[in-house]
Amino acid sequence: MLGASQESRYSDEQIVRILREADSAPIAEVAKRHGVSDASIYAWRKRFGEIVSDDVKRLQALEAENNRLKKLVAERDLELEVMKEILGKKW
Repeated sequence: MLGASQESRYSDEQIVRILREADSAPIAEVAKRHGVSDASIYAWRKRFGEIVSDDVKRLQALEAENNRLKKLVAERDLELEVMKEILGKKW
């Protein structure tokens, strides 16, 4: 998911679909149909803007890859620190 401060009961793709509905129907009606507040739809619209469902999937894949790479870098940094410590003690 895109870095939301709270977990949503809707996936990003579902939110985008709800927003597309809100583009062609009254927001109050769409909100009631999906059991969310009008404010939620406005917040989602602010968060997602003009993003489409395929973009959300691509963005999630990129975020997952980014997280994986961050983890690899952190592990490498830890290994380097351990090696420095080991080398420092030998001298």
